[in-house]
Amino acid sequence: MRFGWLVGSLALGGLLFGPADAQAETRRYALDANASQVVVHVGKAGLLSIAGHEHEVVSGSMHGTVSADPERIEQASVDVWFDAGALRVTGKGEPGADVPSVQENMLGPDVLDSAHHPGIHFVSTAVTAARRDGDAVLFDLHGKLSIRSVTREITIPVRVTFDADRLQALGSTKLRQTDFGIKPISKVGVVKVKDELEVTWRLVARSRQGSAAGAAK
Repeated sequence: MRFGWLVGSLALGGLLFGPADAQAETRRYALDANASQVVVHVGKAGLLSIAGHEHEVVSGSMHGTVSADPERIEQASVDVWFDAGALRVTGKGEPGADVPSVQENMLGPDVLDSAHHPGIHFVSTAVTAARRDGDAVLFDLHGKLSIRSVTREITIPVRVTFDADRLQALGSTKLRQTDFGIKPISKVGVVKVKDELEVTWRLVARSRQGSAAGAAK
């Protein structure tokens, strides 16, 4: 069971086509952790997978920033960090008595090893294929995702909506545990979780300029 992350995280991405004006400048947005959430769905596999359980994991502590000029979206950048130790097994779809052991296994040395690898980190490298869909902006966010100190390049499709001082990014993607050196847990080699994880996210970020202006009123 595992993962991570993401997030998405990664994915706030770059995002930000704000209402364009001739004086537009690069704006910095800070991730609103209380309004954001990443959900990881861990499926089951194997000949006797019917005897196993699926798991749902949600993000906890996280922080990050987005920098973007609404007129130069291709120059946008995203940097998001998740606390691996704060990931939590919700218990949805599995017996409540199993949750503590699933949580322990997830954070333990065979999966995330959060004691030695406390962070899951995503940093963007490029934004491509940007297009509008009504009030939203769709694009592909390219970047590097690090889990257990293993870094892989990934591309994430993202949908972003925004207003004057806030943006919201929605998306989903799939990650393989083995890409990050994690061997999916199995029982007697028959019942095991899938290598592939499904990650969905809703990330909200707020303009630092907007926050400062609000505080000054």
